[in-house]
Amino acid sequence: MKFIIQFIVAGFATLSFAVLFSAPKKELLYCGFSGAFGWILYYILVQLGMSVVVPSLIATFCLTILARIFAVIRSTPVTVYLLTGIFPLVPGAGIFYTAYYLFTNDRAFSSSKGIETFEVAGAIVLGIIFGFGIPQSLFHLVKKSGRN
Repeated sequence: MKFIIQFIVAGFATLSFAVLFSAPKKELLYCGFSGAFGWILYYILVQLGMSVVVPSLIATFCLTILARIFAVIRSTPVTVYLLTGIFPLVPGAGIFYTAYYLFTNDRAFSSSKGIETFEVAGAIVLGIIFGFGIPQSLFHLVKKSGRN
């Protein structure tokens, strides 16, 4: 039940961000699904006992592939799905706690949280790079096979 709630909340949060981002109205459900997909994958991997960095990398990589598939099938720029879908994975709380511990003079927590946040941000970047490393021609094969 917890996974379903996580999926739905992430979907609504991403959908809300897509509206704020002015995504095309016909793409809003796809944007919401992409964010929910990325988050639930991340959440499952964290529940399996992984640290937050590797699940961020895997979830972002899979999200990038999904965004590229949606972009080809829906004939829409990939950024519509990727920017909105990545919203739940961005380490906003890590940035907040880094600043909080820094201002409360707790240097140990501040530096450890800051390093973890930097690693997650780097994992997100690498996930996008790896996802875009797959040739575009493979994604067009998905569209062609869908027509037959």
